[in-house]
Amino acid sequence: MRSYLRPLTLVAALGLGLLAPLEPAAAEPSVILATTTSTQDTGLLDVLVPAFEKASGLQVKTIAVGTGAALAMGDRGDADVLLVHAPAAEEAYMAKGRGLERALVMHNAFIVVGPSNDPAHVRGSATAQAAFGAIARAQALFVSRGDDSGTNIKELALWKAAGADAAGPWYVKTGSGMADTLHVASQKGAYTLTDDGTFLSQRATLSLVPLVEDAKDLRNVYHVIVVKPVANRVSNQAGGEAFARFVTSADGQRIIAAYGHEKFGRPLFVPDAGKAE
Repeated sequence: MRSYLRPLTLVAALGLGLLAPLEPAAAEPSVILATTTSTQDTGLLDVLVPAFEKASGLQVKTIAVGTGAALAMGDRGDADVLLVHAPAAEEAYMAKGRGLERALVMHNAFIVVGPSNDPAHVRGSATAQAAFGAIARAQALFVSRGDDSGTNIKELALWKAAGADAAGPWYVKTGSGMADTLHVASQKGAYTLTDDGTFLSQRATLSLVPLVEDAKDLRNVYHVIVVKPVANRVSNQAGGEAFARFVTSADGQRIIAAYGHEKFGRPLFVPDAGKAE
């Protein structure tokens, strides 16, 4: 007997569920980088992250917050890799077992900036500690980030070292990043603590001047930390490890060494990968 059954067309077969449509391969999740605002405000990430993406083929989602908030993101498993600058807090984080590896990347310096008339007479102080003591005694207006960032942690340590109580109407907290805090200080004619890179990147829009620089207690060191994944959370450990390798590699360190020279006449960061702490 002659059969009148015709072969199913592809469309009909799909409609009957006999052939399942091909599903695209699952895309690898973005690498979540939690980092301090200074790396963003200086513009370094605008160069460093695209170079990494081009070299690795991976996509990066950057979240710029204070170092304390970045470490908290790592604690929760909300980031794959951290680029931060609060060594004591970083060491505590590693001691809890939340970091798989931590490596030195670069440094710049903190500086004390303020109005050119310098009401607390801190210009040229040998240490930031001495300058902070003078600001507190004069109760001169000081603007703090107040955000548990690496800069805020450093600032609080300097008040403590100076034996000063940072409280009262002369002490203002912004709860914001470094660039915003600099602009508030500029508007109020106040002192603040900043990393020199962010200050240089914002200097043209500020009425503040550097008053304490190159002091021994103002070094600002950055490390990269690969986050240990948290169970049942989406993560990209391999991507975090790749980013850490890149920023400490010869290529990544060359980018860091060169960044800022063309625009500001000098680099904003000094590469440190492989050096002794």
